[in-house]
Amino acid sequence: MKENTPYIDGFVLAVPKNKLDEYRKVATRCGEIWREHGALAFRENVADDVKPGKLTSFPQAVDLQEGETVIFSWIVYASRAARDEINDKVMKDPRMTELFKPENMPFDGKRMIYGGFESLIDM
Repeated sequence: MKENTPYIDGFVLAVPKNKLDEYRKVATRCGEIWREHGALAFRENVADDVKPGKLTSFPQAVDLQEGETVIFSWIVYASRAARDEINDKVMKDPRMTELFKPENMPFDGKRMIYGGFESLIDM
């Protein structure tokens, strides 16, 4: 991939529907922190048209349980180098430490899927 093309961290997770407001508050705070440290964009999206598949699907990927919904999220960075630098700062930020204490998590982090992606097409 080309140097200095946008880099994306992507996330898929299950959130109990009765904790969506709590999740929104935590995610909003996380987004503020990521943007403060240099992320270009922070997006959180709740499933609207996401059905179980025969072999794979978003619900199956997160072992979706009754009463839960799928969240699809991503963070945009200027480059992989920027992402690494920003994530290092974010993970050392004491506000994040507080947000990610197990008792403050409104979802099961063990069922979250995440990873970093190089841009293939950026239009």
